Amino acid sequence: MAKASVANKWKTEIGKSIPFNKMSKWQLMKKNVHAYVLLLPFLLIYTIFTLFPVAQGFVVSFYDWQILGDKTFVGLKNYIKVFNDPVFYSSMSHTLLFVLLSTPILILVGFILALIVHQPIRGQVVFRLIFFLPMVLAVSVVASVWKAVLSGYTGLVNFLLGLLGMPSEILWLGEPVLAWVSIIVITVWWTAGFNMVLYLAGLQDIPDELYEASKIDGATAWQRLRFITIPMLKGITLLVTFLQIVASFKIFSQVYLVTQGGPAGSTRTIIQYVYEEGFQKYAFGTASAMSYIFFIVLLLCTLIQFKLTNQKS
Repeated sequence: MAKASVANKWKTEIGKSIPFNKMSKWQLMKKNVHAYVLLLPFLLIYTIFTLFPVAQGFVVSFYDWQILGDKTFVGLKNYIKVFNDPVFYSSMSHTLLFVLLSTPILILVGFILALIVHQPIRGQVVFRLIFFLPMVLAVSVVASVWKAVLSGYTGLVNFLLGLLGMPSEILWLGEPVLAWVSIIVITVWWTAGFNMVLYLAGLQDIPDELYEASKIDGATAWQRLRFITIPMLKGITLLVTFLQIVASFKIFSQVYLVTQGGPAGSTRTIIQYVYEEGFQKYAFGTASAMSYIFFIVLLLCTLIQFKLTNQKS
């Protein structure tokens, strides 16, 4: 009897200490029941306000539906219409152009700013605050300020160019190339501080002993940057690249508020075109179809990034 009770006791103790990776699904659910209860309110709200609208939008993409009137099932007609729409392709190409141009600049500027504010200089905290401060501004404020700065005849930029003896009547927002340059400059000024913070966190994690040892070996500042700093920030760079590409694909607010997609639609992005179709023309079926095509494009880009990241790591 004593041996049996000891054996049962050991079985009980072993059952309590089952390794996490060897537990059955039922044991895991039972073990984490309190966590599920706490997560339930969030999951409920997330389902109602996010998952359900996403699913409903997919259903709407198969219907011809104005804001008033009944929905008419049209099958793939909306998708065919989108694929035959030249404005859709131009809007998508504008978005891809912005991603290709802005992403490297934002990554590089964020990295350089992080290197500057990481140095033990007087007023270090002030410089960090100045570089990050634009991030806290609302996009409406950013757009209003920069429209005034880049105004064709009364803007600050043209005024300064006039003082330097250069042409002072440049239409920064009235020509396609200059409009894109302006949008990229505005976006860099507004959002580069976020990348700076990420890189700064990575720089602070690099052991000082590596730099001290390299100085003893006679390494120059450029060699320390090339062979210590940049390799040690590889993980941060991959993270910043991923976040920046996703954010650049979703560009809408600064373009819409600064140029309204002009001149002549040359800066119209895909999200702006979805907005115009859905909330100006009330063609919800077509707007939903464009949204899901864009979602697939973004998903493919994300999968490619993950694959490249895994190969490099």
